[in-house]
Amino acid sequence: MPSNTGDLELVLSDLRDEGEYLDRVVAGHDVDFTAETPAVGWTIGHQIGHLLWTDRVTALACHDRTGFARQAEAFGADPEMTVNAGAAFEASRPADELLAEWRQVRRDLVATLSGLPAGARIPWFGPAMAIGTAAESRIMETWAHGLDVTDALGREPSATHRLRHIAELGIRTRDFAFSIHGSRSPSSPFRVELKAPDGSSWTWGSTSASDRITGTALDFCLLITQRRHRDDLALEATPGMADQWLDIAQVFAGPAGAGRQPQVTA
Repeated sequence: MPSNTGDLELVLSDLRDEGEYLDRVVAGHDVDFTAETPAVGWTIGHQIGHLLWTDRVTALACHDRTGFARQAEAFGADPEMTVNAGAAFEASRPADELLAEWRQVRRDLVATLSGLPAGARIPWFGPAMAIGTAAESRIMETWAHGLDVTDALGREPSATHRLRHIAELGIRTRDFAFSIHGSRSPSSPFRVELKAPDGSSWTWGSTSASDRITGTALDFCLLITQRRHRDDLALEATPGMADQWLDIAQVFAGPAGAGRQPQVTA
């Protein structure tokens, strides 16, 4: 989690860059916003519309707690309906209008997060978040929904140093994943060793930990965002709770996700 001003500036810069990457993907003249993505019932327009909606709600949480509380109350009644309705509404707009609005809201959100006082806590649908965590969460969602877009377009997943923010979120939400499945949380941190996109190693946890997970950062992020089934990924875990976690890992808030079906055939 970003712990000082320099760290926060980095994560906000990475948030800008993740949004700009996806913007370049969808801004091409040959991209059909009505094309279906792997998320059932969601087009490319829905994916961008959802990011716009969520960026806007995040900004609302930063500067209007009363307004956000009303939004959260409506969200709590039927989360899936609220999310789908927001995405569908935005997707109904002309593509150029949708993109222009998303660009403006992205800029406004980064400026809002940058202007918050140090130590501020941002209310959310789950626990309140620190500024850096909120920015990392937006990187995670932008990457995950952007992956649905690139999958629809037949493009390879984006794999940059920004995956580290997503991986760290996944590790910090480990106990949340166990809790929504009615399982007790592990008593100690796992050792996680991931190969970064540049070939370096990213590690978390003690080298003496008995519960261990290894693999690539890309595969780990695909798993925790539930964009690929575990069977399609080259992640290894020691038997026991580390292995169990890979079956239920979920970095996003809300009830347990259904995930994706395996693509690998016997």
